[in-house]
Amino acid sequence: MPIDTALPTRLTGADFLLHDIDPSEIFTREDLASDERQMADTAARFMDKDVLPQLDRLEHQEEGLARKLFNQAAELGLLGIEVPEENGGLGLGKRAHIGVIEQLAGLGGFGITCSAHSGIGSQPLIYFGNAEQKARYLPKLASGEWMAAYCLSEAGSGSDALGMKTKAVLSPDGKHYILNGVKMWITNAGWADLFTVFAKIDGQHVTAFLVERTFPGVSTGREEHKLGIKSSSTRRLILEDVAVPVENVLGEVGKGAYIAFNILNFGRYSLGAAMVGPARAQLGFATKYAQERQQFGRPLASFGLIRQKLADMAAKIYATESATYRTAGLIDELFATGATVDSMNPPFARALDEFAVECSVLKVRGSEMFFEIADEALQIHGGYGFTEEFPAARALRDARINRIFEGTNEINRLFIPTTLLRREQRGRFPLLQTALKVAAEITGTPPALPSADRLLDAQALLGRAKKLVFLLAGIAGRTFGLKIGDEQEVLAPLADVVSEIYLGESAVLRALKLRSRLAPEAAVAADLATLSVNDSLGRIEAAARRVLEGCLRDDASFGQQLKTVRLLLAWQPLNSIALRRRIADQITARNGYPL
Repeated sequence: MPIDTALPTRLTGADFLLHDIDPSEIFTREDLASDERQMADTAARFMDKDVLPQLDRLEHQEEGLARKLFNQAAELGLLGIEVPEENGGLGLGKRAHIGVIEQLAGLGGFGITCSAHSGIGSQPLIYFGNAEQKARYLPKLASGEWMAAYCLSEAGSGSDALGMKTKAVLSPDGKHYILNGVKMWITNAGWADLFTVFAKIDGQHVTAFLVERTFPGVSTGREEHKLGIKSSSTRRLILEDVAVPVENVLGEVGKGAYIAFNILNFGRYSLGAAMVGPARAQLGFATKYAQERQQFGRPLASFGLIRQKLADMAAKIYATESATYRTAGLIDELFATGATVDSMNPPFARALDEFAVECSVLKVRGSEMFFEIADEALQIHGGYGFTEEFPAARALRDARINRIFEGTNEINRLFIPTTLLRREQRGRFPLLQTALKVAAEITGTPPALPSADRLLDAQALLGRAKKLVFLLAGIAGRTFGLKIGDEQEVLAPLADVVSEIYLGESAVLRALKLRSRLAPEAAVAADLATLSVNDSLGRIEAAARRVLEGCLRDDASFGQQLKTVRLLLAWQPLNSIALRRRIADQITARNGYPL
């Protein structure tokens, strides 16, 4: 795929593994413009005033209520942020949208309704629709007059999306495609007016179609009886001899896979971003409860293990939040260049594909982070947390689906290293070349970390961890050769190392940027970043060990390789108990997330 190689290296996907990144090059939450903050504040007020007070009614899917609130969100401009201005939207990017995503996700089901509409529901049309299609449909989607849905999965093809059975056959007069099939687990299916449906023409050419609810033959099944996100609609979409005008083919015939998977990249990014807001909210609920609840004559928040939980929750949120805003800045900056990839006619925006690795990292780590936060929030509430009277129970139920949405976390873990391998084969990422270089460089004991400055030490340590990625990739490549793609148990922990580096580096760079500005929150950001990296080291070493175990051929080489891993990850121990206590003090002083 021809690409514009004249772009800055930081705008190349996974480039963070190849280079040291300057703090000034990343976008952070603190860099949001005033109007972008105002949009997030508008979303927060809307959720607090109009949505959350109607929680029970929404959870029981009171007829018309979710759609009414959806329309209110659209009237506030919250659903058309990325729709072009000429099509009735605001024409803004990920940076403007991210704060809104975080707030709307405060109620899992309603957030899913909105994000499925403005994300994977509308974005196929935004990025791949022709001028006529955009003019016909996007104003209705931006205004909330119509709701959108994305229809890829089927009963027999979830992770194996291209194994779909839905068929499309050209009518004898050449004016319509006749669609037959059933799509499963479709978010917004009960309420949507426009469906992006993927089907195979003549049983082989995957193609995307814009299907209106009013087309004869379109129907939906019953609402799924779900564990969580109960305020959203999830149904089957049933297509029985549905005549779709040929003008409603989205993109090109046979190019549906490009559309499906590139839209999923942004779906994964949005899902990761959406986890940050509710995670912060759960930390706030847990902190408030821990300060009010008395045990043994003291508030829960005064006990060491509760304080440890609060600090760990904040550090996990901070790292994910930092990586999320960093990725939003990268995507928007690359979109601004106008760079394209010539895989379709017309070419699609390079930004859709370029940061696929980063998007999968955010999806995996964001979904797992929120589940861990929700679980700890419930634990802090004790027996009360297991009742529906407190928000922790619903949050835990809502959190579970996110590890399945937008490709399971297992699929996304495999996607991270296999994407790097594919790019290496296409000359887009020097994976094996760098692995050879790193193997030659690593001899003896690495130089000492640069200073007593914990942030700079953490930055240097993550630079060594990047070398570890290539060292492990080289060992796996030599062991399995062209069959490396079949070794899932080796690829998944390699993906975990990559993910730890991206989140840890994002946390450190953000803290360094705040410190350079003499920002008042710089001290707590430094503590959160340091704790994040400190805890990450054990996870990186454990993941590296699993990779090496999978490549084990003789005990002697394993011992030497493990020794090299530990040398690369050498880190001066710190008093993490004191660090957690200091962070917990900031959390209890602010009654929640300390930034």
